[in-house]
Amino acid sequence: MERPPIAIVGASLAGGTAAVTLREEGFDGDIVLIGAEAQLPYNRPPLSKGYLRGQDRFDEQLVKPASYYAEQRIRLELGVRATAVDPKDKLVELDGGKRVAYDRLLVTTGGRNRTLSVPGATLAGVFQLRTVEDCDRIRAAVSRGRRAVVMGFGFIGSEVSASLRQLGVEVVAIENARVPLARVLGEEIGQVLADIHRERGVELISEDSVAALEGSGRVTRVRTQKGRVFDCDLVVAGIGIVPNAELLAAAGAQVDNGVLVDERCRTSLPDVFAAGDVTNHLHPIFGRLRVEHWNNGLQQGRAAARSLLGRGAPYDYIHTFWSDQYEHVIEYVGFAAGWDRVVFRGRPESRKFLGFYLKDGIVRAAVGLDRGGDPEDPKGDGELKAAVDMVRRRAAIDPAKLADESTDLRALAGS
Repeated sequence: MERPPIAIVGASLAGGTAAVTLREEGFDGDIVLIGAEAQLPYNRPPLSKGYLRGQDRFDEQLVKPASYYAEQRIRLELGVRATAVDPKDKLVELDGGKRVAYDRLLVTTGGRNRTLSVPGATLAGVFQLRTVEDCDRIRAAVSRGRRAVVMGFGFIGSEVSASLRQLGVEVVAIENARVPLARVLGEEIGQVLADIHRERGVELISEDSVAALEGSGRVTRVRTQKGRVFDCDLVVAGIGIVPNAELLAAAGAQVDNGVLVDERCRTSLPDVFAAGDVTNHLHPIFGRLRVEHWNNGLQQGRAAARSLLGRGAPYDYIHTFWSDQYEHVIEYVGFAAGWDRVVFRGRPESRKFLGFYLKDGIVRAAVGLDRGGDPEDPKGDGELKAAVDMVRRRAAIDPAKLADESTDLRALAGS
C-alpha cells in the first residue's frame, strides 16, 4: 500500500522551509503543503520595510518560486484552510470537506493579528499588517503629505512608522509605555530609538493609548484615553499577534501560549510536529518560550523537517532577530525576559554601541545598534557572533571587560 504523504499545514516561512529541507535531506516520498493564504510561502519582514516602501518586489520574498514545488513534487493546496485534525485516523480536513491523509504532520500555522476592539475599528482606512494583501492595502492608502496614526510602537509599529516617514507621510505614533521597546531592549536603548524617530519627524505620544477611532464611514480622527485628538487619513495598528493554535488544541494537543512542543518539535499528539510562531518550544538554555521572529521560523522549520525524518537533534538555536529603521540596524541575540544589569560597549548616545543583558552575572542576550556584525553569517567574526557563544555557554563575564573596548570579545567568549 502506498504510504500517505508528509502533510504540512501552514504555507508559511516555517512550512515552506520545512518542505524544502525534507527534499534537501533526501526524502523522496510525497509532500503536501496546505496554506490558508493563496500565496506561495514568503518572507514577512519586508512588509513593514522595503516592500511597504515600494523598493522590494514580492517575488523576491518567496521562499521558493512556483517552479521549485513542481520540480520537487511538493503538492500545493493554497487558499484553503485546514479545519480539523484527526490524530487517530491521521486525517486533515479542509474547507469544503476534503480530507488529506498523512503519515506525519507538521503544523506551521503561525499567528494572526490581535483583534482591534476600540470603537471605530471597522472604519475604512484602519489597517493591520500581517499579510502581503494587508501591505498592499496600506501602500494604496499612503502618499506624501497624508497623515497616519500608528497604534503601538513595538517593532512592527516602529518599522512601519519609519517606512511611512520615508514615504513622506506625517506620522503620529501612540504608545502606552513611557519608553518604546523598553520591555525588550530596556529603557535606555528605547529612549535612543525614540529620539531617532522624533528627529525624523514622528510625533511620538507615550503613556497614552487609543480610546476611539472616529469618522463617518472612514477614519478621520483618533481620540486617546487622555483626551488628545489627532486628525488622520489612515490608521495602522501594530498591537501584536496571537498564535493560531486552535487547530491542534481541538485535536487534543497540549496548548499554552502556543502549541507546546518538545526540544525536537514534537507535539503531545503522535506523529504530529509543529514549528514557527505557533509553537511554545522547549529550549535547553532559555526554557519554554514562544518566538515570533523570522530567524526562528527559518531555523525551526529546518529542525522540524529533520525531526520528521527521525534525524533531529534538540533545537538549541540561539535566537536572533534584527530590525531596520531608517538607516539604523538593530541586531539582537539570545533571549532575556528580565535582567538586572545592562553593560554597554560604546556610549548609547553615540548610536553605535553594543549592550549586554546580564542576569545573576550571566550574559543572557546582547544587542547592537549599527554595530556588531551579522551573527548569522557563517563566515563572520563580528562582536555579536562572540555574544552568541557567550549566551550558549551561559558565561559569567566580568562587566568591566565587556565594557572595555580594548578587550577582544572573541577572546572573552572563549575564555
